[in-house]
Parts: sequence; C-alpha cells; structure tokens
Amino acid sequence: MNIGIIGTGNMGSGLGKLWAGKGHKVLFGSRDPQKANTLASSIGPNASGGTIADAAKFGEAVLLATPWAATRDAINAAGSLVGKILIDCTNPLAPDYMSLVVGHTTSGAEEIAKWATGAKVVKAFNAVFAQVLHSGNPLFGSEPATIFYCGDDAQAKGIVAGLITELDFEAIDAGPLKNARALEPLGELFVQLGYGLGMGTNIAVKVLRR
Repeated sequence: MNIGIIGTGNMGSGLGKLWAGKGHKVLFGSRDPQKANTLASSIGPNASGGTIADAAKFGEAVLLATPWAATRDAINAAGSLVGKILIDCTNPLAPDYMSLVVGHTTSGAEEIAKWATGAKVVKAFNAVFAQVLHSGNPLFGSEPATIFYCGDDAQAKGIVAGLITELDFEAIDAGPLKNARALEPLGELFVQLGYGLGMGTNIAVKVLRR
C-alpha cells in the first residue's frame, strides 16, 4: 500500500519506519521537504519525502501526525483528501501537553473530519507513545499492546485494523468516530502518567479478557 505521512516528528517517523519495514511505500510530507527527504533517506528505499500535498496525493491511506496547533493548517496544505483514508493519531493537547483543548461534546477527530471534507477519518495510535513504536517491539511480557481505532466507514476501519495488526499490536474496534471523545482523553491520561507522574514513555494500554 502507498501510505502518505503528514508530519516528520516522533509518531510519523515511528509508524512510517515500521510500515516501510513491512513492505509498504511511504512518503513523508512536511512544510520543509528537505527534512522529509532526510528522514526518508534514513529509513531506506521504501520511503521518500516531499511536501504535505505530495503525501496526501501519494497515499491510499494518509497518516495525520501533527501537533494539534498545526493540524488545521496541515489539512489545508494537503489539498483534496476526498475518498482518502485519513488515519488521525493526533490529540488536541494544549501547548504544555497537560490538558485537552477539545473534548466531551466533540473531539479532535470529529473536527478533522469537518476540515478534511470527504475523507474517511479513522482515529488510531493516539494512545501509544512514540518510544514504543521506535522500539520495534509491541510486546509487554508476552502480550501485545492494544491500539484502539474508531471511525464511521467500515471499509476504512478494516484497512486501518490491518495496518495495526501487521505491526503485531492488538487492534480493538472502539466504534464510531464520535467515540474519539473517549479515546483522546485516554491519550492525555498517558501523557499525565508518562510525564506528569514519572512512569516514562515505555508504557501502553492492554485490554484483558476472561
């Protein structure tokens, strides 16, 4: 699959490297194409770089991995996303990362769906730290970390679930896109646990069943 990645930070680079390692073609898009090209060169032949619009055009699926304050501008720079699977791993965090600026009656993902007209938005990867991705190991003991995903398009969700499980994470369908109202506070909770309470970033969520 061709995957466009908007954002060259820790989340975008981590997921891009993993997917490229699974044989997908990834194109990193940035406001600074040289930065995207440098990142791509460090990953290998399945990766390339360009502008945000290049990434949006290239990807059958497009990962949105931007700081919240830059997200709307990035969507505007992307151009048309009609029909694209837009994987939203953002959290609508305040500049200090210690609170959410959107929530309860809407979510960042729902706002993104309004801004990215015609895109099939699927929330995923917002409650896992980049350190876990860059480690290349989704296992905690013998158990894979859980990645929740939610969205309103069944086909898009199925494709995203496949992109999660091929990285050896457990994928759990969290329902419609409005349930991002619950997933985004979970992402903020992990920020509080990791940074505010000193647990570090090598932590993840796991759903246990019996």
